[in-house]
Amino acid sequence: MSLEIIISEAIKTAMRAKDRVALDSLRAVKSQILLLKTEARGAEVSEEQEIAILQRMIKQRKDSYEQFTAQGRNDLAEVEEAQMKVIEKFLPQQLSPEELEAEMKTIISEAGAESIKDLGKVMGVASKAFAGRSDGKSISEMAKKLLS
Repeated sequence: MSLEIIISEAIKTAMRAKDRVALDSLRAVKSQILLLKTEARGAEVSEEQEIAILQRMIKQRKDSYEQFTAQGRNDLAEVEEAQMKVIEKFLPQQLSPEELEAEMKTIISEAGAESIKDLGKVMGVASKAFAGRSDGKSISEMAKKLLS
C-alpha cells in the first residue's frame, strides 16, 4: 500500500478524533506527495521518494524546533515537536546508534576504507544502505568517528 493511501486513511482517523496537530501534519505530508506527483506528470512516487519527503519534513520541523527553543518560543516549539512525532510514525524503524555502528563497520571494511580520506566512498554506500533508517547527519558522524 502506498504512503499516499496510508496518509489518507490517517487523515480520516485524525478528523474523527479531532486531533488538530496530527491533521495538520498529515495534510502537509499528503500535500508534498501530491506536489511530487504533479512535478512527475502523474507518475507513481517511489518508496524512496516517499521516505525522502518524510525525512525532509522531519528535518524542517527539527530545525524549526531548535530555532523556536533558542528564541524562547516554547509554544511554537511544542507544535513542531508534536508534528515531528506524527510524521516519524510513517518512517521505517530507525537504527539505534549501536546498530548503525555495527553496519557502518561492515560497510567500511567492504569499501576498503582506511582513513578519513575515504569518507566520500563510505558515505555514498552508507547513504543508500541506510536510506529511511537513519538521517545523513548520524551516518556522517558515525563514519567520521570510525574512520578517524
